Amino acid sequence: MPLLYSQALCERFQILFLDKVSSLKLSSSSASYPVFSSECNSTFHQFEPVLLSTLKQLVDQLKNTNAVLDILPSRIVKGCFDVIGPSILFLMNYSLLSGSVPLAFKHAVVQPILKKKNLDCHDLLNYRPISKLLFLSKILERLVFSQLQAYLDTNNIAEKFQSAFKPRHSTETALLRVLNDLFVSTDSGRSVVLVLLDLSSAFDMVDHNILLLRLEHTVGIRGTALNWFKSYLADRSFSVNLGNFSSSSVPVRCGVPQGSVLGPILFSLYLLPLGAIFEKYNIAFHCYADDIQIYFEITDDLAMSFHYFRECMCEVKDWFKSNSLVLNEKKTEIVVFDSKIPRDQLCADDYASNLGILLDSSLKFDKQVSAVVRSSFNQLRLISKAKHYIPHNDLEKLIHAFVTSRLDYCNSLYIGLSSSLLVRLQTVQNAAARLLTGSRKFSSITPVLAGLHWLPIKYRIQFKILLFTYKTINNLVPSYLNELLRLHTPVRALRSATQILLKQPCSRLKSRGDRAFAVAAPVLWNNLPVSIRASDSLPLFKSRLKTYFFNLAFPPS
Repeated sequence: MPLLYSQALCERFQILFLDKVSSLKLSSSSASYPVFSSECNSTFHQFEPVLLSTLKQLVDQLKNTNAVLDILPSRIVKGCFDVIGPSILFLMNYSLLSGSVPLAFKHAVVQPILKKKNLDCHDLLNYRPISKLLFLSKILERLVFSQLQAYLDTNNIAEKFQSAFKPRHSTETALLRVLNDLFVSTDSGRSVVLVLLDLSSAFDMVDHNILLLRLEHTVGIRGTALNWFKSYLADRSFSVNLGNFSSSSVPVRCGVPQGSVLGPILFSLYLLPLGAIFEKYNIAFHCYADDIQIYFEITDDLAMSFHYFRECMCEVKDWFKSNSLVLNEKKTEIVVFDSKIPRDQLCADDYASNLGILLDSSLKFDKQVSAVVRSSFNQLRLISKAKHYIPHNDLEKLIHAFVTSRLDYCNSLYIGLSSSLLVRLQTVQNAAARLLTGSRKFSSITPVLAGLHWLPIKYRIQFKILLFTYKTINNLVPSYLNELLRLHTPVRALRSATQILLKQPCSRLKSRGDRAFAVAAPVLWNNLPVSIRASDSLPLFKSRLKTYFFNLAFPPS
């Protein structure tokens, strides 16, 4: 049964969220205050006023979301922008230039959301607070975000290995880089340790004073711009809302709002110094918001490898404590890949969930494929019950939303997957096609897929790899992927110089090295026809590549 909403339940949620943060704060209260010894070489003093045309373009791009306290729905703001736009512009520019944020913009209506769908909905501990802000406050935050992001990009301040909430970054680009490094390391014959760090209520634990000092000293934000952030963080409040019920309003003295525009980028800047610690100990890392993964090779001197790791983790824990963050050691996971050392000696797991992908210690992806197949068939069973009540076009959209999205999620990681696992994934797509078209179970599936213009699983994986390759060559991906591929430059000015070929690194093991993005991408890319590689735009490349794979999958008779 779902929760029965009431004002008492709203108050219980509010007390729960406050008590959780308070208890975590007490556990780190004895920590020393961080020292800001280095200063940023660049500075950002003042936000620039925006033009009405810029504001209109930004408003049109925002999603139609409304908070309980919104006086005007977002649809009306967009529809009547020609009339009310100049007034909104005055309010936004006044805030940017004066360095102050209206008090009404600083109240968040918090909606409790289950952390995972399969959790008990009656256990309040299974919920996380998501803030819903006024539509006008989102406009203001978006204007600040665009100027702040431009400053960070221009001065190369943001963390390269932070993939959350950044243009051209995603969980897939993050995992593609991490898996590439894991495959390359294990291909060389060395064992690799992957540690997934878990922070407790990370966004809610951000200390406002430390954040402002970090913005000033590490990021270089000064003057009116810094005053704006001080105003943004001061006098914040929230109330919990469920249905028609709402709790009382209480002040917020720490944390950045989950669900806000600026929350994620402020949290990323809060974590900026953490990367220097990992680099100091020569340990690779990658972050996605508060999901932190670190990995390192085990050298021949096993004792020394773990000595450096323990020293690194001690320093990391001290840094977390001094920055009011709490490491949840119970939820921290460790996986050892290609190890001859007993896992129980390292307290390692057989597999771990990393950004929605199950990574097993053998890197076979069998557990990941099993999870995708199981969840996809569950969705297909639910959809089949409502099939007769849904129009054909809507049914196809439903299948793509709940099944195809699962098959395609991070499928670039499936390159080199064993044929038996590919067959299992293909079985899901075949079942989805039969459900959509009403085809019989034992009829040939090839003409069905061809009629739907659905590329088979094998080619969807290759399509995704080649799509990332094209984006890499044309600087449309994060820099950490750009550095994995190199254009082939022949000694002599031969015909190959105009064919956009990639260098092909050598690998030792087909089951490991050949699955690395740096190895698999050049092989697939160099085998493409020149006309596809030479596409002068991303849409044209996608169109040509899909036609190419469609003809491979369904050769014309």
